[in-house]
Amino acid sequence: MPPNRRGPPTKARAPTKRPSKLAKENGLTADQEGEIREAFGLFAVHHPDYEDSKEGVLRKDDVRRCLISLNLTPDKSEIPSILSTIDPLDTGFVEFVPFLSYAAIAMHTKEQGSDEDEEDEYQDESNAEEVSAAYQLFTHGGAGPITLAHLRRVAKELREDVPDDVLKDMILEANGGVKGTGRDIGGVGLEDFESVMKRAGLSFG
Repeated sequence: MPPNRRGPPTKARAPTKRPSKLAKENGLTADQEGEIREAFGLFAVHHPDYEDSKEGVLRKDDVRRCLISLNLTPDKSEIPSILSTIDPLDTGFVEFVPFLSYAAIAMHTKEQGSDEDEEDEYQDESNAEEVSAAYQLFTHGGAGPITLAHLRRVAKELREDVPDDVLKDMILEANGGVKGTGRDIGGVGLEDFESVMKRAGLSFG
């Protein structure tokens, strides 16, 4: 009989961590559960009244330290409220499951907060870029300010016959009535332009 041919040896795949039932119940990944277990283990103590708790228990004074190690630093003023949630009988000790449940909530809240901050930051940057681009349409790519000559050119491009008096009034209204020297009517800076856009409801948001 011909010998059995075997294909090339397959590389052993690293086992994918699967979240436990407890992690799933609290919306945690396996890695997040691992982080919480590791932090809890650093501060946990064994107590005769909690022999069934294989992870041990946290002294109430170590709860804040444990949360800090997870980068979930609560204000000191929040600690009484946290302890009343995870140690409702005021035993002075906290078991792993209630601690994990609280840490999970804190992690989710932090994630949502950072997403919103990034979104707001992106929105602000996006607005600033669009306002600047609109401003440069008036200044023909120049640094500004927007002058009477610029407005005349824009009106001409739009084939609008707008009298100089109207254009001057537009500039004075936009820059808060700040006139230039002599016969110079003044101009509109970027900040003034942005506030005009906002007043007109064109915040580009």
